[in-house]
Amino acid sequence: MTAGAPGLGTCRSWPLLTDRLLLRPATTADTAATWAFRRLPEVTEWIGWAADEASDYAERFARPERLAQVLVVVRRADERVVGDLMLAVRDGWGQAEVRQQARGCEVELGWVLDPAAQGQGLATEAVQAALGVAFADLGARRVTASCFADNTASWRLMERVGMRREGVGRADSLHRTRGWVDGCAYALLAEEWAVS
Repeated sequence: MTAGAPGLGTCRSWPLLTDRLLLRPATTADTAATWAFRRLPEVTEWIGWAADEASDYAERFARPERLAQVLVVVRRADERVVGDLMLAVRDGWGQAEVRQQARGCEVELGWVLDPAAQGQGLATEAVQAALGVAFADLGARRVTASCFADNTASWRLMERVGMRREGVGRADSLHRTRGWVDGCAYALLAEEWAVS
């Protein structure tokens, strides 16, 4: 997060309830529940960082700067953690004379959903709620998300929630086993979200 930017824990009253989900800031108590699905091969195939050992995962998950930008997704029906969302406040690009006005105006959004909970519309529900947090609570003017182009489920989710594909980078993303592959970039502006 940008220095001075609010952490998710202080930006609103929690929890955030949707029809089927509860979203709340992550705590170290969520380490085991998130590790259970983040260690699965079908998940590690696409995520930006994957630990080989539970202890390595726990150390990174517990870092204050990480916890400040992660929400856990809890299925209300059984109170089970079924995913996590990252909302990272970033600076927009700006020329030197106006750079201060671009501080903390963008949010990078990411997500992981337990494969056992996929195919039920839960990721769409969670990401729509996260967009509300980004725009209404964090005051973002723009939300971005990116993925490997071959991660079809991820970019289709971006499109389902109204994000616009802004580009495909040719061999711009280094995958841990596939080498240099294409990546997709998506975004949504606050004014676009407000009318959706």
